[in-house]
Amino acid sequence: MISVVLLGAGNVATHLYKAFIASNAVTVTQWYNRTYSAISSFANDLDTIDQLESLKEADIYIMAVSDDSISKLSQELPFENRLVAHTSGSVSIHDLDKKNQRAVFYPLQTFSKDAELDFCDIPICIEVTEKANMPFMKDLAEALGCKPYKINTEQRQTLHLSAVFVNNFTNQLYRIAHEISDAKNINFDILKPLILETAKKVQHMSPYTAQTGPAKRNDKKTIKRHLKQIESEEHKAIYDLLTASIKKAHGISIRSMTKKNK
Repeated sequence: MISVVLLGAGNVATHLYKAFIASNAVTVTQWYNRTYSAISSFANDLDTIDQLESLKEADIYIMAVSDDSISKLSQELPFENRLVAHTSGSVSIHDLDKKNQRAVFYPLQTFSKDAELDFCDIPICIEVTEKANMPFMKDLAEALGCKPYKINTEQRQTLHLSAVFVNNFTNQLYRIAHEISDAKNINFDILKPLILETAKKVQHMSPYTAQTGPAKRNDKKTIKRHLKQIESEEHKAIYDLLTASIKKAHGISIRSMTKKNK
């Protein structure tokens, strides 16, 4: 059994805890959080603490805390030469205090406490400073049913940047669409099959090939009509920016658009 001490109580920590206890190959030895109330409801299930001095020995200490807290917390750990990993997509492995063996265990997924997730579908990006720890980190990922990927800090930070585009920015566009449709008393559920189909298409074709819509077709009348419909100046700017980006990606120049209208 792989013994884990979990540090932090946010979305990632909560989902990792659920995944670890569901695994026959992992045991959660202890759960630490500086605000005890966040983990007190789990006190009957395992040892929960809010004092670093009370940390037990384990095979790995996983810090699922905010990016800004990683460096300071790693410095405050009251031991040396143990395996310590963070779960951030953007923080360097070298931000961990070098008094311990350092690693990254980054599950590339969006986490909300109330949303159920199947860890079998989540890629785990792994990095270590000591090569001897790589097999262990792969075993830990596979114990959750995940596919591990050996990814260095630069690659992981690039993945995190890409993830912001496909997840956070996309979700913001969903929010804008919800606001626009809601303003006209239109049920947002009508758009959900389109959302799912769009996500499905990029599973078997490139996003470039999958692109459709008025910008790709250079449908100026529709674009002009849309811009008139949009009431928010902020939303207009976003529509304009993304339309221009799609046109540029597909080689629609101002000159060719002018010629088309003649």
